[in-house]
Amino acid sequence: MRREPVRVRGGRAARCGPRAWGGERPPARGDESDGTAGDAGSATVWVLACCVLVLVIATLAVLRTAAVLARHRAESAADLSALAAAGGIGTAEDPCGAARRVAAANHATVSRCSLDLDASARSGTVLVQVGVTTALPIAGSRTVLASARAGRLPA
Repeated sequence: MRREPVRVRGGRAARCGPRAWGGERPPARGDESDGTAGDAGSATVWVLACCVLVLVIATLAVLRTAAVLARHRAESAADLSALAAAGGIGTAEDPCGAARRVAAANHATVSRCSLDLDASARSGTVLVQVGVTTALPIAGSRTVLASARAGRLPA
């Protein structure tokens, strides 16, 4: 009795034809009887949902970073303006005018400048509040306020 040769693929014998599946055709995609027919394409939905989540988190991070940078700019402008005003105490120069010039150089505006001088007007403290207007993405234009205090001791 003579045997027919079996074709070998990848080191294993391969059977061809309808007998390879026990006389039946393999089930078509979506015809599974184990309940997985409705899952086709669900990975796409999950990937898109994750991408949207990443975009929302990135947008919030950019907004937070822009707000923190605006606050730092306002604090720096307030500190420098207060120091300039304190340097003008006891001189012929207007301390609040010096604060306004330094604030303008730092793209800020002085919203309040108050002096607390001693009786001789040669020493005291100055409180300066400045505002920096910044454009935040999505949130629009906002003004960030910061204040600083500086003083001049008697000589």
